Amino acid sequence: MSPTLNTPFHFESLVWDWPIAIYLFLIGVSAGMVVVSLLVKQRVLRAEAAQSGLLKSTAIIAPLAVICGLFILILHLTRPWTFWKLMFFYSPHSVMSLGVMLFQIYMVVLLLWLAVIFRHWLTALLQPYPKLCWVGKVLNWLAPIERKLEPVMMLLAVALGAYTGFLLSALKSYPLLNNPVLPVLFLFSGVSSGIAAMVLCSVVFFKEPVHSPALAFVHRLEKPVVWLELFLLLAFFAGLWFGGGQKEVAVGVALGGGFWALMFWFWVIGCGMVLPMALNRYCSQKVRHRVPFLLMVSGLSLFGVLVLRFFILYAGQMTVV
Repeated sequence: MSPTLNTPFHFESLVWDWPIAIYLFLIGVSAGMVVVSLLVKQRVLRAEAAQSGLLKSTAIIAPLAVICGLFILILHLTRPWTFWKLMFFYSPHSVMSLGVMLFQIYMVVLLLWLAVIFRHWLTALLQPYPKLCWVGKVLNWLAPIERKLEPVMMLLAVALGAYTGFLLSALKSYPLLNNPVLPVLFLFSGVSSGIAAMVLCSVVFFKEPVHSPALAFVHRLEKPVVWLELFLLLAFFAGLWFGGGQKEVAVGVALGGGFWALMFWFWVIGCGMVLPMALNRYCSQKVRHRVPFLLMVSGLSLFGVLVLRFFILYAGQMTVV
């Protein structure tokens, strides 16, 4: 029998591989975009939310990211044709089952919230179809509850962003993953990726003005979110290091050298966090408000969060209790 070949993407203790990393990334983007959209709508846009490229980006990417993420997860299951059972039979003792319940509630409230915001556009779109005129009437009837939906939507988005971390932390045999800081870290990295996705999509596809008040508000959120990410990463690894035993070994394996350590220091910390902050700090205001600059910085941040998901997933499974 030939010996097992260990590579960065294949080793004996590996249970969850790259499709799960993409799934975690997409769910984080959706939750992060919704959190930021709610803040932008309440603080800046208010009644003009439907005209904003940022909200239009959220209306497309947030539901689509969840749908694509769940599709990837279903295909990755050993028996994907039995996934429908998880949607109707819930177990309070299963993290996956509770997650499916959360996804269902999140999607219903998200689509309802977006439909109410864009009700005038939807009504005009359905005007040539008389049989569907009731949709506009229902949305106008629901319009007064829009403000009441927002706290619920915020709670669900925060819960979904943190859930991706809870899903991994439930793997108790992996000391790096079984960490209470992980859900909070994934929540804030999801917000960071949501900001980057909103800026990219709104500027490229919806021609959001680079000097718009909404975009300026989003940029003001970026810096504290990145600093919180860095602090949470420090707390994440410090807690493991001072935990001793296999936890200390897990930190050494993850950060001490090799492929995943290089990916973490170069792409996650260097290109995903430090470089965007340095560019925003030292480039002139004229340069910072150019579209190519926004696309480059947002692209670096988005890719950095994607690599972070891969790093946590793969490096976290390299050490077993």
